[in-house]
Order: sequence, then C-alpha cells, then structure tokens
Amino acid sequence: MTTMQKNNLPTADDLRDRVRVALQAVGADAALGEPGVSGLAAGSPITGDVLFSVPETSPAAAGAAVDEAAAAFAGWRTTPAPVRGALVARLGELLTEHKADLATLVTVEAGKISSEALGEVQEMIDICQFAVGLSRQLYGKTIASERPGHRLMETWHPLGVVGVITAFNFPVAVWAWNTAVALVCGDTVVWKPSELTPLTAIACQTLIERACADVGVDGSVSRLVQGGRDIGEALIDDPRVALVSATGSVRMGREVGPRVAQRFGKALLELGGNNAAIVTPSADLDLAVRAIVFSAAGTAGQRCTTMRRVIAHSSIADELCRRIAAAYETLPIGDPSVDGTLVGPLIHSRSYRDMVGALQTAAADGGEVIGGHRHDMGAEDAFYVAPALVRMPGQTEVVHNETFAPILYVLTYDDLDTAIELNNAVPQGLSSAIFTTDIREAERFMAADGSDCGIANVNIGTSGAEIGGAFGGEKETGGGRESGSDAWKAYMRRATNTVNYSSELPLAQGVRFG
Repeated sequence: MTTMQKNNLPTADDLRDRVRVALQAVGADAALGEPGVSGLAAGSPITGDVLFSVPETSPAAAGAAVDEAAAAFAGWRTTPAPVRGALVARLGELLTEHKADLATLVTVEAGKISSEALGEVQEMIDICQFAVGLSRQLYGKTIASERPGHRLMETWHPLGVVGVITAFNFPVAVWAWNTAVALVCGDTVVWKPSELTPLTAIACQTLIERACADVGVDGSVSRLVQGGRDIGEALIDDPRVALVSATGSVRMGREVGPRVAQRFGKALLELGGNNAAIVTPSADLDLAVRAIVFSAAGTAGQRCTTMRRVIAHSSIADELCRRIAAAYETLPIGDPSVDGTLVGPLIHSRSYRDMVGALQTAAADGGEVIGGHRHDMGAEDAFYVAPALVRMPGQTEVVHNETFAPILYVLTYDDLDTAIELNNAVPQGLSSAIFTTDIREAERFMAADGSDCGIANVNIGTSGAEIGGAFGGEKETGGGRESGSDAWKAYMRRATNTVNYSSELPLAQGVRFG
C-alpha cells in the first residue's frame, strides 16, 4: 500500500516509483541520479520534492547536437515527403501505445490533472495524424503568367534545422506540434524543453528514437538537449538553426526575436496571453459558466489560453459572478493524479508569490477579491490555491498584466463596442471569446474591427484548441502560428519558379532590351 502524506498527497518515493515505471514502459534507459547530484533537478509540484537529477547538456554538446541535425538534414530534405510521413506515423503509433505512461509523467512533472494530461498526449497523437496527411499535401501554386509560353509557379522546400524551445505547461504537446510538422516538411529538429520537465522530454526522445529505428531513419533527425538559459541561447544564436520556435513569456520573446533576426534566421514565437470572454445579455449563462470555469481554473490557470478576464454586460454581471463563485466553491483541489480532482498545484513558489502580489495589487486598485487563498496540503513546498474571482472597477495595470495563476478579473460594459475595446485594450492578443445567442453580436466580434486576437471563439471558452486550426496570436503574443491549417509554411522556404517553354524571350512589364 502506498504511504500517504497529510491530506492524501503521495510521498516523494511514490512519485519516484511512478516515474521509473513510466520510463521503463517507454523503453527509456534514463540515467536518473539521486536528488542533489549535479545535473538538472527533476521535481514535482505535487509535493514540491526533487525526485531525481538527470544529465544536463553542456553548450559544447548542444553544438554537437546541432551538428548531427544539420548533417542529417542533407539527406532528410531529399527523402520523399510521404516517406518522411511514415516516421511520424510510427511515432503516432508509439504515442498511442504509451499514452498512459506519458500522461503519468506529465501529471508528475507539470501537475496537470489526469484527464488533462491524457488530453495533452492525445493532442500529440492527433498532430501526428494531421502531419501524416500533410506529407502528401505540401502544395504549391501555379500562377497565370503575363508572358506567352511561360509558366509561373511556387514550390516549397525544407528549411533546415528547427530549434524547438518549449515551456513547462505543455511539456509534450508543443514539442509534437513542431516536430511532427517539421519532420514531414523535411526539416530536422533540436529540442530544448523546459528545465522543469526533463523527464517527459526523456520519454519523448526515447519514443522518437524508437520510431526512427523502426522505419530505418537516422535518429539524428530529432535531437534532445537539456539545460537552462545557456542551452536555449546556443540554439537561438546558432546560424545553422534556420527556425527557432519558442514558447514562453513575452520577456523571453523580446530577447529571442531580435537575436534570431540579427542573424537573419526565422522565429516562430508563442508568448503571453491575457484572454477575455465577453458575456452578453442574450448569453446562455449555464453554458457560459461551465466554459468560463474550465478556461479560468483548468491547469490551475497555467495555460497561455487561460481565461483571465470576463467582460460582462452590466445587466447580468451580478448573476454571472454569483454563479462563477458558487462553481469555484465546488471545485475539488488537490493531488492531480486522483480521479475527481479538477485543480492541481501551481508549478512552484514563484507562481504563488506572483498570484499573491497580483491579488494584493488588485485589491489596492479597488477590486473585490473572492477566493485565491492557499490550501494547506501538508507539503511546505507544494502550492495549491483556490481560483480567485476579482470584480474590478476598471481595467487597471494589473489587469493588463498576465499572471500565470487562476485569477479571473471581471469588468462590466453597457454596449458591445465598449466590450470589444476592453477585449483589445491589453498588449497580448492570443485567445478571446463571446457568449451570445445574437448572430449579429457573434459576427461583429469575429469581424475585422472585432477581436484582435489570433483566436476568436463564439459560445466556447478561450482554451482547448483543436489541432486542425492554426494556433497562435497577435501583438505581444508573438504572431507565430503552429499546428494545423497552413502553419506548415513556417517550416519551409518558398521558391518562385518561371519556366519558359517557348522559343521567344519576352520580358515582364513590356520591357524591351536590345
């Protein structure tokens, strides 16, 4: 029987056992050292304990990984795209086989509840399926030429080495978004995961290496480097890394973007979100409350698409707040691996400090704070909090800032134009939503002068995107697009081709020469 701590949290030894079982299941011969040994500390927000130490990549070794990926690219780019798709198909099969094992690691390292962890791995499987289909659909265009006897067209070619830098909150899905699409596009990948989630990275790297071996592909097409800032910088500054796809804070993006641009590389940035939902007088409040509570409290408020603002019509704001507050009181908070838990822990103490500081500022600005207190789970270094609902007198500076915690600010409006202005007033532009049964309000919200976000939803929350659509946002969110639609174009280079199949040589625009 598992020994339990106060309030039914598992012990650190129990978490270690879960990690070992999951890694062994995926075939990872991981070098797991004792806590405190040199290397990366692999811990869990469930208890706040460091579970293991894992090997850390040196800057020199990171350069060697890029060497290997660059060498592999020379052959991979000329491999037919459907053959490249076979590797991704095999990866998808292995992910399906080990879905539960990966989800266990996601829960242990990121603190996600089990259903969300399983959903994240399912997202990996889904993007593999999408990418396999894409491997036969990397289409160019034929364009009408103004010159007789000429054909004008576009072709798309592999870009090169793709450096992928991911964050703790989606430790495996974002890697899969990038890797599955990059591989079928003919690129090779070097992945630097968050230093908070090295164990999930080890498992994913093991599976991609197994997939490569199973289909006879050089495993150097996908490399893993583990470490802190210096390892990320090694990818950002290396001229052989053609594209840097980085997920993280706006602060990080302000550093990554200019450094990659300085060497004329390409950057795909997925940064902050400060996502809002407008709730109109015609809204179905039962539906709206369910969507708002999941978007605001899911993943303990640690998604880039977490709902952080509700902009409610003044006629229904009191009723909406009452319902949300009542729903928050029913949310089970605790060990995310236990069935029925809906809110797990914050990732670390800094997140808790940021939450406390934001709530204190909001109260000083005249906000009415409901909830937001810490739950005593008997583990000093684990941070479980009640989601906070904050009625604000206006959109002050604290509302403009993204706090990566379950804080939901409520503002009011009297006309839709004002609501849209409030939605767009923050510097971030990732996800947004409107709850309405009025088709005119819905269409106005999605129009060119409506929401300025990369995602604009009607009658669903701000989080929980499907892989079929391109994911990303505008303004300080970075402007990048990943996952579905034509996001694949970011991983390729475009060539414009003109073929003269005549015996004449007319020049464009009627130019005559000689």
